[in-house]
Amino acid sequence: MIRVLVWNEFKHEREKENVAAIYPDGIHATIAEFLGKEDDIEVRTATLQDENCGITKEILDETDVLIWWGHMAHNKVPDEVASLVRDAVLEGMGAIFLHSAHHSKPFKLLMGTSCNLTWRESSDSEILWVIDPAHPITRDIDRYFCLEGEETYGEPFVIPNPDKVLLIGSYSGGEVFRSGCLYERGNGKIFYFQPGHETFPTFKVPAVQSVIRNAVRFVAPTYRQVIACPHVRKITDDEPYVIVKK
Repeated sequence: MIRVLVWNEFKHEREKENVAAIYPDGIHATIAEFLGKEDDIEVRTATLQDENCGITKEILDETDVLIWWGHMAHNKVPDEVASLVRDAVLEGMGAIFLHSAHHSKPFKLLMGTSCNLTWRESSDSEILWVIDPAHPITRDIDRYFCLEGEETYGEPFVIPNPDKVLLIGSYSGGEVFRSGCLYERGNGKIFYFQPGHETFPTFKVPAVQSVIRNAVRFVAPTYRQVIACPHVRKITDDEPYVIVKK
């Protein structure tokens, strides 16, 4: 089983009627619902309102993939929690950052940049173009899929060059954006996925759900270990390298 923790601020849904109408139980609940239908995925949720934001080292040790959605309360997440997430990713935990989680503390720690971008809320439609159809994350996705409405994100997106760009978004207002970016940090894999503004039912769109399901399986750890900085002995004549002869 892949153990997934879906984290969400859970503020917009509690404070704005138009958002609550789309996600009455929270964005995290919607994501957990469709992931929980998979035989190989076990899902838990946590929110900003939980004690310590629902994030402890013990919880992260028991998490294979962390999904993070944040927008209006990035500064409410304690630095210590962000550091715990960063350390868990470096150790090997997979992480998926959705939409405005580009400005979340854990993502910025892992990227080492401002992660700024241009944006506009004008209900533009968006086409997401698949750049690498052979990649496991874009499996079963056609050449593109469309969203009737989304918050517009545009370049420049101040992130390190991704190890791989899987999706590019193009908007009816003219902008383009690197909408699906893969990174490796330490032993961990990171996927940033742009769609998911709270005023649109984006996480109910089948293609969006497919990308997230595929991403969970791709970033799940195959090796998890703290990368330490040990002082080691020199290999001596008493402990020679082992040479395997054919």
